Amino acid sequence: MTLKPVVFGRTSAADRTYPMDSSALLADPSRLYVIGDIHGCSHLLDRMVEEITHDLAVRPVADTLVVTVGDYVDRGPDSRGVVERLLRNPFPTRFIALKGNHEVLLDGFLHKPQTAAYWQRLGGIQTLQSYGVSVGNLTGGEESVEAARALAQAIPARHFDFLASLRNSLTVGKHFICHAGVRPGVPLDQQTEADLLWIREPFLTSRADFGKIVVHGHTPAEQPELRQNRINVDTGAFITGRLTCVVLEADGVRFLTAR
Repeated sequence: MTLKPVVFGRTSAADRTYPMDSSALLADPSRLYVIGDIHGCSHLLDRMVEEITHDLAVRPVADTLVVTVGDYVDRGPDSRGVVERLLRNPFPTRFIALKGNHEVLLDGFLHKPQTAAYWQRLGGIQTLQSYGVSVGNLTGGEESVEAARALAQAIPARHFDFLASLRNSLTVGKHFICHAGVRPGVPLDQQTEADLLWIREPFLTSRADFGKIVVHGHTPAEQPELRQNRINVDTGAFITGRLTCVVLEADGVRFLTAR
């Protein structure tokens, strides 16, 4: 038995309700909020929305943009809730969502259920459960095919369309934002999707000038990392219970934490 491939984004226009504002690319904002890997922690996403709303209330500016760096699914308990919130833009400002490697893993499982064992080790079971698919141990056999079929039916069309809308990277002023990082020595406009979504080394230890300050997640750290050439906002929300957002504006860099 084989599963008919599911392609992210095959929905009718009536289902495309997510407010992904394309005008967000037209001008640099006065303030940029970049949120790290959420991984199914919808309660922390809700708290971060509150933190950003409060920050804007006490430090108002004319124009702001929120960017999330990907990895909305897997590991944490509520992947479905995270996607549902993001597709409706819960933030009090413009919003752009980027793609993470775990969105690729989800798509890979739907197309090739034989990848189930690998996906399971990286938190795929939690995603299945969040969409109401009950499974045991996924081995890549018949059970995995049935699980992939059930998941494809359980994911709402609007969620597929949101996932199809995700960008690999975004340049805002002096910052280049992506999920994992960039390959040193390669121009930013020539980076591959594989590196943007998966790279660790040689990026993390590189002292090179990438042309922009790279803002990324993907590699969990106990605290956000502020380096001369990069900023890491992944603080392992599903492990630490802390979701981090970097706030970038003309007069400096600061961080918000949702607990």
